Amino acid sequence: MGRPGLNRRHLLAAAGGLTVAGSFGFAALGTGADALASDAGTRVRYWNLFSGGDGYNMIAMLDAFRKDNPGIDVKDSTLQWGSPFYTKLAMAAAGNRAPDLGVMHLGRVTGFSPGRLLDPWDVGLLAEYGVREEDFNPELWKRAVIDGKLYALPLDIHVQLCFYRKDVLGKAGLLGADGRMVPVTSVDEWFDVLKEAKKATGKGLQTIGLWVNDQNFQWWFFVAFYTQLGGTWFDDARTEVTFDTDKAVQVLEFLRRHITDGYADPGFGGGAGAEQFVNGAPFVWEGNWSVPVFSGAELDYGATPLPPVFGKPATHAESHSFVLPHQSDRGGAANEGAHRLAAYVVQHARQWAGGGHIPAHTPTLSTAAYRELEPQNEYVTAMDHQATEPKVWFAGSTGILAQRVGPLVVSSTMGSAKPETAARRMRSTLTGLLATKNPMDGRTAAEGGAPA
Repeated sequence: MGRPGLNRRHLLAAAGGLTVAGSFGFAALGTGADALASDAGTRVRYWNLFSGGDGYNMIAMLDAFRKDNPGIDVKDSTLQWGSPFYTKLAMAAAGNRAPDLGVMHLGRVTGFSPGRLLDPWDVGLLAEYGVREEDFNPELWKRAVIDGKLYALPLDIHVQLCFYRKDVLGKAGLLGADGRMVPVTSVDEWFDVLKEAKKATGKGLQTIGLWVNDQNFQWWFFVAFYTQLGGTWFDDARTEVTFDTDKAVQVLEFLRRHITDGYADPGFGGGAGAEQFVNGAPFVWEGNWSVPVFSGAELDYGATPLPPVFGKPATHAESHSFVLPHQSDRGGAANEGAHRLAAYVVQHARQWAGGGHIPAHTPTLSTAAYRELEPQNEYVTAMDHQATEPKVWFAGSTGILAQRVGPLVVSSTMGSAKPETAARRMRSTLTGLLATKNPMDGRTAAEGGAPA
């Protein structure tokens, strides 16, 4: 599976005046190669998947680390986003050629054979460098722990948001006294808002962009609203499917209604929703990584978590996290340098927040510098209402679960399948996946297995 919305990210990067990094080798955005020429005594090899605006922000933090830690070289490499990255990381770990530090989506960690392809963090060493469990959202930290050991150090959460044009909503009478979108607490209220917004929408523009034909976005939206309904996936032992098809139908009908009621136009699928928003459409549901683009376009806009139409606040969330790819001889100065680097970046995530991500390090959220960020300060509450994929080996960003179930959500949203049919197929797919063995648990990628 390639990068979802590849054209979207290229489009948004171009719109924001950004340059996408090269797929492999040293990060085209930064000074990773410069470190090789220094006289520092310790070298830390670091692989990441950050390009575009994320890449620039990461490079700025790495350069700050180099300045503050002249005894440590950081050889950073930016690899191709998505499954190619995970395949390369798995094979490097299996072949004892792994970097000292890597980045993964937190939802992927469970399937990456912790203990075989990932080494646990030394929480005592992290504490020496100023990072402790109490500095993180409890649920976020819990997701990073497997079999009692910490296998991921969260850097952020990135969430799906409801972006809105303040200028358009102002004309429609949909802004409160605080200048933000009026609160929505039910399906009926949400569609009333869309109805009023449509009246103030310019000719030729849709009311809301929903990525109606994209399996990843539709899956992310489904996860959010299914979580709002209190829906579950599996029992605690991960042996039985508890997926509620009735609740799933409610979500699928809700998503489909945006098209049938004329608020989302299938002709503006993909990145066209962001283009329409820039051109004056009232709403678009997008990831928080769009903040630099919309801010760069100098729009009068705001951003909130996805509306709690089913009563309980919840918006889809994933997390970029630092991991320690398995090394048979892990330890010593390079390992300590990896811990120091990860701890430093996590604690200096104000730069990272500029890209729209919510820092995982909660003390950062209370700083004056973060509180002044707009619209980040409007959706920071998403940290406490994360809707995440189930903690199973086949979940995680662009993972097998999204690949198998995402198209079923699209089929309902686009009208090629009835919601009831799609919901039954979703449950059947979950049942099949739960009965499938994680290929990472046995043979590694290098031995013929397939990375999750």
